[in-house]
Amino acid sequence: MSSDTERQVTVRTSERGAATRGALLDAAREIFVSRGFAETGVTDVVSRAGASVGSLYHHFSGKADLYLTLFDEFQARQTQRTKQAVQAARAEGETDPMRLFVAGARAYLEGCFDERELAALFLRGDGPPGFEVVMRDRMRQWARRNAALFEDDRGALVTVVTGALAAAVSEVALAEDVAATRRLAEDVLTIIGRIRRP
Repeated sequence: MSSDTERQVTVRTSERGAATRGALLDAAREIFVSRGFAETGVTDVVSRAGASVGSLYHHFSGKADLYLTLFDEFQARQTQRTKQAVQAARAEGETDPMRLFVAGARAYLEGCFDERELAALFLRGDGPPGFEVVMRDRMRQWARRNAALFEDDRGALVTVVTGALAAAVSEVALAEDVAATRRLAEDVLTIIGRIRRP
């Protein structure tokens, strides 16, 4: 077989593998959102994805890995949204740390609105064993990134604004009334924006 033929086979195989992986994640997302993690079985996911159990275990170590991958990908999108918002605010000349924080926070909340079902999935408490540790670790990472905006002020202020935003995120993801929740989120951002360092 020539190297061109080998390359074409490899590309088709990897494209097929990526498509299968994506179908498995899409199926897991749909079923986790509708039934919850505990009530979902591996067979439910592969059946919805039109895949085999073997293909699931080729791409993931199991149901918990699917869930954690969905979480990691959601968090990566959220991180990208917030970075872009803060960069855009800086490009417009903003230097005030609190206003930069609010710009990133607004983008994060918008991401929660855009992906409400997925955000709610991670906040309902129906995840794999040990997921609460992953969430706490992610919250600490989030606080460290927020602290970078405030440069030398890494203590109480970062804890307060990050905690306030975490409460708003929970409300956005879990509330029934989207319009009221949008107003609440905007009110929270307004109040956070008024906080000044001592």
